[in-house]
Amino acid sequence: MNRELTEFLLHLQIDRGLAPNTQESYALDLGAYIGFLGQQGILGPDGVNRQNIQDYLFFLYDTGLSTKSVARKLSAIRAFHDYLVLEKIVPANPCRLLKSPKIHKNLPEILSIEEVSRLLDSFSDTAPAGLRNRAMTEVMYAAGLRVSELLALTFDDIHLERGLLKVFGKGSRQRLVPMGEVAIQALEDYLLKGRPHLEKMLTDTLFLNRFGGQMTRQGFWKILKKQAALAGITKKMSPHKLRHSFATHLLENGADLRIVQEMLGHADIATTQIYTHLSSSHLRNAVEQAHPRSKK
Repeated sequence: MNRELTEFLLHLQIDRGLAPNTQESYALDLGAYIGFLGQQGILGPDGVNRQNIQDYLFFLYDTGLSTKSVARKLSAIRAFHDYLVLEKIVPANPCRLLKSPKIHKNLPEILSIEEVSRLLDSFSDTAPAGLRNRAMTEVMYAAGLRVSELLALTFDDIHLERGLLKVFGKGSRQRLVPMGEVAIQALEDYLLKGRPHLEKMLTDTLFLNRFGGQMTRQGFWKILKKQAALAGITKKMSPHKLRHSFATHLLENGADLRIVQEMLGHADIATTQIYTHLSSSHLRNAVEQAHPRSKK
Protein backbone atom coordinates (compact mmCIF):
# COMPACT_ATOMS: atom_id res chain seq x y z
CA MET A 1 0.00 0.00 0.00
CA ASN A 2 3.03 2.27 -0.08
CA ARG A 3 2.14 3.51 -3.57
CA GLU A 4 -1.37 4.44 -2.46
CA LEU A 5 0.06 6.20 0.60
CA THR A 6 2.43 8.25 -1.57
CA GLU A 7 -0.46 9.31 -3.80
CA PHE A 8 -2.59 10.19 -0.77
CA LEU A 9 0.16 12.39 0.67
CA LEU A 10 0.42 14.20 -2.68
CA HIS A 11 -3.36 14.70 -2.53
CA LEU A 12 -3.00 16.29 0.93
CA GLN A 13 -0.29 18.60 -0.33
CA ILE A 14 -1.69 19.63 -3.71
CA ASP A 15 -5.47 19.30 -3.45
CA ARG A 16 -6.03 20.08 0.23
CA GLY A 17 -3.06 22.38 0.82
CA LEU A 18 -2.29 21.01 4.28
CA ALA A 19 0.69 22.38 6.18
CA PRO A 20 3.98 20.38 6.00
CA ASN A 21 3.74 19.43 9.70
CA THR A 22 0.25 18.02 9.17
CA GLN A 23 1.40 16.08 6.12
CA GLU A 24 4.27 14.63 8.15
CA SER A 25 1.86 13.53 10.90
CA TYR A 26 -0.32 11.74 8.33
CA ALA A 27 2.75 10.05 6.84
CA LEU A 28 3.96 8.78 10.24
CA ASP A 29 0.52 7.59 11.42
CA LEU A 30 -0.36 5.84 8.16
CA GLY A 31 3.13 4.39 7.71
CA ALA A 32 2.81 2.66 11.09
CA TYR A 33 -0.73 1.46 10.19
CA ILE A 34 0.38 0.02 6.84
CA GLY A 35 3.35 -1.63 8.55
CA PHE A 36 1.01 -3.34 11.04
CA LEU A 37 -1.22 -4.59 8.21
CA GLY A 38 1.83 -5.93 6.40
CA GLN A 39 2.76 -7.98 9.46
CA GLN A 40 -0.72 -9.51 9.27
CA GLY A 41 -0.15 -10.46 5.65
CA ILE A 42 -2.37 -7.67 4.24
CA LEU A 43 -0.47 -5.99 1.42
CA GLY A 44 -3.20 -4.29 -0.62
CA PRO A 45 -6.03 -1.88 0.29
CA ASP A 46 -8.70 -4.25 -1.02
CA GLY A 47 -7.76 -6.78 1.66
CA VAL A 48 -8.51 -4.49 4.63
CA ASN A 49 -11.71 -4.99 6.62
CA ARG A 50 -13.18 -3.44 9.75
CA GLN A 51 -11.82 -6.17 12.01
CA ASN A 52 -8.27 -5.46 10.81
CA ILE A 53 -8.63 -1.81 11.79
CA GLN A 54 -10.14 -2.71 15.16
CA ASP A 55 -7.19 -5.07 15.79
CA TYR A 56 -4.85 -2.18 15.05
CA LEU A 57 -6.68 0.11 17.47
CA PHE A 58 -6.49 -2.54 20.21
CA PHE A 59 -2.77 -2.87 19.47
CA LEU A 60 -2.35 0.90 19.90
CA TYR A 61 -4.16 0.84 23.25
CA ASP A 62 -1.93 -2.05 24.38
CA THR A 63 1.15 0.10 23.70
CA GLY A 64 -0.16 2.63 26.21
CA LEU A 65 -1.27 5.36 23.79
CA SER A 66 -3.81 7.85 25.08
CA THR A 67 -7.38 7.96 23.79
CA LYS A 68 -6.62 11.28 22.11
CA SER A 69 -3.66 9.79 20.20
CA VAL A 70 -5.66 6.75 19.10
CA ALA A 71 -8.50 9.00 17.91
CA ARG A 72 -6.03 11.05 15.87
CA LYS A 73 -4.59 7.95 14.23
CA LEU A 74 -8.06 6.60 13.44
CA SER A 75 -8.93 9.95 11.85
CA ALA A 76 -5.90 9.60 9.55
CA ILE A 77 -6.85 6.02 8.67
CA ARG A 78 -10.43 7.06 7.90
CA ALA A 79 -9.22 9.90 5.66
CA PHE A 80 -6.89 7.51 3.82
CA HIS A 81 -9.66 5.02 3.11
CA ASP A 82 -12.01 7.83 2.08
CA TYR A 83 -9.40 8.79 -0.49
CA LEU A 84 -9.17 5.19 -1.73
CA VAL A 85 -12.96 5.17 -2.24
CA LEU A 86 -12.84 8.56 -3.96
CA GLU A 87 -10.22 7.26 -6.38
CA LYS A 88 -12.28 4.06 -6.93
CA ILE A 89 -9.40 1.90 -5.68
CA VAL A 90 -11.77 0.19 -3.21
CA PRO A 91 -15.59 0.13 -3.19
CA ALA A 92 -16.16 1.08 0.47
CA ASN A 93 -14.44 2.50 3.54
CA PRO A 94 -13.98 -0.23 6.19
CA CYS A 95 -13.91 2.52 8.86
CA ARG A 96 -17.46 3.58 8.01
CA LEU A 97 -19.12 1.95 11.02
CA LEU A 98 -16.24 2.49 13.44
CA LYS A 99 -16.82 5.15 16.09
CA SER A 100 -13.98 7.37 17.23
CA PRO A 101 -13.06 6.90 20.90
CA LYS A 102 -14.56 9.52 23.17
CA ILE A 103 -12.04 12.11 24.27
CA HIS A 104 -12.56 13.79 27.62
CA LYS A 105 -11.24 17.26 27.01
CA ASN A 106 -9.85 19.32 29.83
CA LEU A 107 -11.24 22.81 29.68
CA PRO A 108 -8.45 25.32 29.06
CA GLU A 109 -7.53 27.58 31.94
CA ILE A 110 -8.11 31.22 31.07
CA LEU A 111 -7.38 34.63 32.45
CA SER A 112 -10.29 36.65 33.78
CA ILE A 113 -11.12 39.94 32.08
CA GLU A 114 -9.67 41.72 35.10
CA GLU A 115 -6.42 39.74 34.83
CA VAL A 116 -6.10 40.50 31.12
CA SER A 117 -6.65 44.18 31.86
CA ARG A 118 -3.93 44.11 34.52
CA LEU A 119 -1.56 42.39 32.12
CA LEU A 120 -2.15 44.84 29.27
CA ASP A 121 -2.09 47.89 31.55
CA SER A 122 1.21 46.79 33.11
CA PHE A 123 3.25 47.74 30.03
CA SER A 124 4.88 51.08 30.87
CA ASP A 125 8.25 50.79 29.13
CA THR A 126 8.51 53.26 26.23
CA ALA A 127 11.79 51.81 24.95
CA PRO A 128 11.63 50.10 21.52
CA ALA A 129 11.47 46.60 23.03
CA GLY A 130 8.76 47.69 25.46
CA LEU A 131 6.63 49.16 22.68
CA ARG A 132 7.06 45.92 20.72
CA ASN A 133 6.09 43.76 23.71
CA ARG A 134 2.95 45.78 24.33
CA ALA A 135 1.97 45.71 20.65
CA MET A 136 2.44 41.94 20.38
CA THR A 137 0.36 41.26 23.48
CA GLU A 138 -2.40 43.74 22.58
CA VAL A 139 -2.67 42.36 19.03
CA MET A 140 -2.69 38.74 20.19
CA TYR A 141 -5.54 39.32 22.63
CA ALA A 142 -7.44 41.67 20.30
CA ALA A 143 -7.43 39.19 17.40
CA GLY A 144 -7.18 35.81 19.17
CA LEU A 145 -4.14 34.78 17.13
CA ARG A 146 -2.04 31.66 17.47
CA VAL A 147 1.52 32.60 18.44
CA SER A 148 2.81 31.30 15.08
CA GLU A 149 0.29 33.55 13.29
CA LEU A 150 1.29 36.58 15.35
CA LEU A 151 5.01 36.19 14.76
CA ALA A 152 4.57 35.52 11.02
CA LEU A 153 2.82 38.87 10.41
CA THR A 154 4.38 41.18 7.83
CA PHE A 155 3.68 44.75 6.71
CA ASP A 156 1.45 43.42 3.94
CA ASP A 157 -0.77 41.70 6.53
CA ILE A 158 -1.75 44.80 8.52
CA HIS A 159 -4.41 47.31 7.46
CA LEU A 160 -4.49 49.88 10.23
CA GLU A 161 -6.98 52.28 8.63
CA ARG A 162 -9.52 49.45 8.33
CA GLY A 163 -8.46 47.84 11.62
CA LEU A 164 -7.85 44.46 10.00
CA LEU A 165 -5.20 41.77 10.01
CA LYS A 166 -4.67 39.27 7.19
CA VAL A 167 -3.76 36.01 8.91
CA PHE A 168 -2.47 32.76 7.44
CA GLY A 169 -3.52 29.91 9.70
CA LYS A 170 -3.32 26.14 9.69
CA GLY A 171 -3.50 24.48 6.28
CA SER A 172 -2.48 27.83 4.72
CA ARG A 173 -6.06 29.05 5.22
CA GLN A 174 -6.32 32.84 5.06
CA ARG A 175 -8.71 34.94 7.14
CA LEU A 176 -9.30 38.62 7.94
CA VAL A 177 -9.51 39.46 11.65
CA PRO A 178 -10.56 42.83 13.11
CA MET A 179 -8.66 44.65 15.86
CA GLY A 180 -9.90 47.18 18.38
CA GLU A 181 -8.67 50.77 18.74
CA VAL A 182 -6.34 50.02 21.66
CA ALA A 183 -4.48 47.32 19.73
CA ILE A 184 -4.29 49.55 16.65
CA GLN A 185 -2.79 52.39 18.71
CA ALA A 186 -0.25 50.04 20.33
CA LEU A 187 0.76 48.79 16.89
CA GLU A 188 1.09 52.32 15.51
CA ASP A 189 3.28 53.34 18.47
CA TYR A 190 5.54 50.35 17.86
CA LEU A 191 5.81 51.02 14.12
CA LEU A 192 6.61 54.72 14.61
CA LYS A 193 8.78 54.68 17.73
CA GLY A 194 9.89 51.10 18.31
CA ARG A 195 10.53 49.04 15.21
CA PRO A 196 12.86 51.54 13.44
CA HIS A 197 15.32 51.13 16.35
CA LEU A 198 15.18 47.30 16.18
CA GLU A 199 15.58 46.95 12.43
CA LYS A 200 19.11 45.85 11.53
CA MET A 201 18.41 44.66 7.97
CA LEU A 202 15.79 45.13 5.28
CA THR A 203 12.85 42.91 6.23
CA ASP A 204 9.07 43.14 6.15
CA THR A 205 8.68 40.97 9.28
CA LEU A 206 6.53 42.93 11.72
CA PHE A 207 7.83 41.93 15.14
CA LEU A 208 11.63 41.94 15.44
CA ASN A 209 13.93 40.69 18.17
CA ARG A 210 16.96 42.63 19.43
CA PHE A 211 19.08 41.21 16.60
CA GLY A 212 16.68 42.48 13.93
CA GLY A 213 15.35 39.02 13.09
CA GLN A 214 11.89 37.55 13.57
CA MET A 215 10.76 37.18 17.18
CA THR A 216 10.71 33.51 18.23
CA ARG A 217 7.99 31.60 20.10
CA GLN A 218 10.32 31.06 23.03
CA GLY A 219 11.27 34.73 23.07
CA PHE A 220 7.65 35.87 23.19
CA TRP A 221 6.78 33.26 25.82
CA LYS A 222 9.54 34.59 28.09
CA ILE A 223 8.33 38.17 27.59
CA LEU A 224 4.74 37.21 28.43
CA LYS A 225 5.75 35.18 31.48
CA LYS A 226 7.84 38.06 32.85
CA GLN A 227 5.08 40.62 32.22
CA ALA A 228 2.44 38.43 33.88
CA ALA A 229 4.61 38.25 37.00
CA LEU A 230 4.97 42.04 37.00
CA ALA A 231 1.17 42.32 36.76
CA GLY A 232 0.74 40.03 39.79
CA ILE A 233 -0.83 37.18 37.81
CA THR A 234 -0.13 33.86 39.53
CA LYS A 235 -1.64 31.56 36.89
CA LYS A 236 0.78 29.71 34.63
CA MET A 237 1.18 31.98 31.61
CA SER A 238 1.52 31.14 27.92
CA PRO A 239 0.67 32.82 24.61
CA HIS A 240 -2.09 30.27 23.97
CA LYS A 241 -3.76 31.22 27.24
CA LEU A 242 -4.39 34.67 25.76
CA ARG A 243 -6.10 33.01 22.77
CA HIS A 244 -8.24 30.89 25.11
CA SER A 245 -9.17 34.00 27.07
CA PHE A 246 -10.01 35.97 23.91
CA ALA A 247 -12.48 33.31 22.72
CA THR A 248 -14.11 32.77 26.11
CA HIS A 249 -14.53 36.48 26.80
CA LEU A 250 -16.19 37.02 23.41
CA LEU A 251 -18.69 34.23 24.02
CA GLU A 252 -19.41 35.34 27.57
CA ASN A 253 -20.27 38.78 26.23
CA GLY A 254 -22.72 37.50 23.63
CA ALA A 255 -20.65 36.90 20.48
CA ASP A 256 -22.02 34.32 18.04
CA LEU A 257 -20.19 30.98 18.07
CA ARG A 258 -19.81 31.00 14.28
CA ILE A 259 -18.16 34.43 14.40
CA VAL A 260 -15.72 33.25 17.06
CA GLN A 261 -14.99 30.15 14.94
CA GLU A 262 -14.17 32.36 11.96
CA MET A 263 -11.94 34.67 13.99
CA LEU A 264 -10.03 31.76 15.52
CA GLY A 265 -9.58 30.10 12.14
CA HIS A 266 -11.11 26.79 13.21
CA ALA A 267 -12.08 24.52 10.31
CA ASP A 268 -14.60 22.66 12.51
CA ILE A 269 -17.02 24.41 14.85
CA ALA A 270 -16.68 21.49 17.28
CA THR A 271 -13.19 22.80 18.07
CA THR A 272 -14.65 26.19 18.99
CA GLN A 273 -17.36 24.71 21.22
CA ILE A 274 -14.85 24.00 23.97
CA TYR A 275 -14.99 27.74 24.70
CA THR A 276 -18.68 27.62 25.56
CA HIS A 277 -17.85 26.66 29.15
CA LEU A 278 -19.46 29.75 30.64
CA SER A 279 -19.48 30.31 34.37
CA SER A 280 -22.54 29.19 36.28
CA SER A 281 -23.22 32.75 37.40
CA HIS A 282 -23.15 33.99 33.80
CA LEU A 283 -25.59 31.28 32.73
CA ARG A 284 -27.85 31.97 35.69
CA ASN A 285 -27.92 35.69 34.90
CA ALA A 286 -28.71 34.96 31.25
CA VAL A 287 -31.62 32.71 32.20
CA GLU A 288 -32.97 35.24 34.72
CA GLN A 289 -32.94 37.95 32.05
CA ALA A 290 -34.42 35.89 29.22
CA HIS A 291 -36.69 33.16 30.64
CA PRO A 292 -40.34 34.20 31.05
CA ARG A 293 -40.76 32.08 34.20
CA SER A 294 -37.51 33.03 35.91
CA LYS A 295 -39.14 35.63 38.14
CA LYS A 296 -42.03 35.33 40.55
